[in-house]
Amino acid sequence: MIRITELKLPLDHPEPALKAAVAKKLRVPADAIEQIHVFRRGYDARKTDAINLIYTVDVTIENEGVTLKKLGRDRHVSPSPDTSYKIVARAPDNLKKRPLVIGMGPCGLFAGFMLAEMGFRPIILERGKIVRERTVDTFRLWRERVLTPESNVQFGEGGAGTFSDGKLYTQVKDPQYRSRKVLTEFVKAGAPEEILYVSKPHIGTFRLVSMVENMRALMIERGADIRFQSKVESIEIDTSPDGSRRARGVTLANGEQIESDRIVMALGHSARDTFQMLFNLGVYVEPKPFSIGVRIEHPQSLIDAARFGRFAKHPILGAADYKLVHHCSNGRSVYSFCMCPGGTVVAAASEEGRLVTNGMSQYSRKERNANSGLVVSLTPDDFPGDVSENPLAGIAFQRHWEEKAYAAGGSTWRAPAQLVGDFLKNIPSTDLRTAEPSYRPGVTPTDLSLCLPDWAVDAIREALPIFGKKIKGYDMGDAVMTGVETRTSSPVRMTRRADHQSRSVDGLYPAGEGAGYAGGIYSAAIDGIRTAKAVAADISRRG
Repeated sequence: MIRITELKLPLDHPEPALKAAVAKKLRVPADAIEQIHVFRRGYDARKTDAINLIYTVDVTIENEGVTLKKLGRDRHVSPSPDTSYKIVARAPDNLKKRPLVIGMGPCGLFAGFMLAEMGFRPIILERGKIVRERTVDTFRLWRERVLTPESNVQFGEGGAGTFSDGKLYTQVKDPQYRSRKVLTEFVKAGAPEEILYVSKPHIGTFRLVSMVENMRALMIERGADIRFQSKVESIEIDTSPDGSRRARGVTLANGEQIESDRIVMALGHSARDTFQMLFNLGVYVEPKPFSIGVRIEHPQSLIDAARFGRFAKHPILGAADYKLVHHCSNGRSVYSFCMCPGGTVVAAASEEGRLVTNGMSQYSRKERNANSGLVVSLTPDDFPGDVSENPLAGIAFQRHWEEKAYAAGGSTWRAPAQLVGDFLKNIPSTDLRTAEPSYRPGVTPTDLSLCLPDWAVDAIREALPIFGKKIKGYDMGDAVMTGVETRTSSPVRMTRRADHQSRSVDGLYPAGEGAGYAGGIYSAAIDGIRTAKAVAADISRRG
């Protein structure tokens, strides 16, 4: 097959236009084209009055070699690559110790899935509940203001990404097509087939729930042992006379011990007690930058009109998203984060007395409001104390502002909220008027400067009018902001070597978002595949 990239056509082009454009690009008659497969379809909306679709297609024609030679200097025409993922190893018949995977978010899910596919029969330990039970517990916080610390937006089967927009795009370079493996397995598990070709695929929360269940069933069929409500209390580590250290198993909270000399640490970014346990055991951990801010909501119709003009609500385009960034005079950067078109703002806390927000959308993206994180960058220099002595200081930083937000909301799981107009004028909000905030389980009008660092407040105030010039109405007075957003990424990194093992403990494989090597569903899943490959390669090498 021949791959053509950057093939541009008007948004409302007739169906035959794609074949005609392919024929023109390849300089062949239309009847020479046997098949066209759309590999990717995106759009260019920089000119709202002339939005174009951008295609990447794989084409089957007669005499492909002749055509490729004729167009050899055209960088948009090349042989189609093989995007199928290749299994790198098979489990030996005499496998003595099964690999362990701790955590069943996107990273742990795919690490376990791939190890099971290769025959390694992994044991997967998840501190939370199965996804259906976890959903009930999560809704209890949203509807009844009752938090279940081990079963919520952060903890449980599927990870934090289950209660999100289900975005499946990343900037991770992927020459081995692991990302294609993720999409393919998601489609097999029940995701819409369009995620294989649209440029910004998403799934939505409710579909993710059933997909995770289907993948779990297949893993069990392939020999995986999946255990829920199985919190790891400690990693058991042996130390050799030369000082080298190697993992030999885990101890669970119920006292059970499981032997394994290869343990994938697929922790989420909120596994704070586990980070502390690892640090206490001497596993190398270092502080990592992340961001803090708020969730901002606008009417989705405003974003649609600003981004798509007369093409707003076009069925191919769907609900509009956006991506914004501003570099401030105080040296900070303000940017949009985890933008959820047609979604809601939800409670994402995992600890009593500490309030956290997140964004969520269903597949349809048909809720009234668009929401996004509006966050400000920070570095370990902003953490309290000496990070060289305490690399977990970022957790203390997060907890401080989450406690402030909990108090500002009234200490009832209601979130502090403020109109953009009042925020810019530096006055507390007392009435949210027409804003209609979507946060569950409700908001308290107040002053968000009570629960954000001064430098973050200054940076957001500077950025909002700038963003209003990029998206008309973004700084409208009745837009509403809800605080706080602190879980943008992990505050720590568990540094690993080129073979994916911890730099301080052999047999320990830090992976995914909690380890500081991913930033969302897609990149975490890719890192899970990458880590499974490393585990399989090590087992094959050592025998």
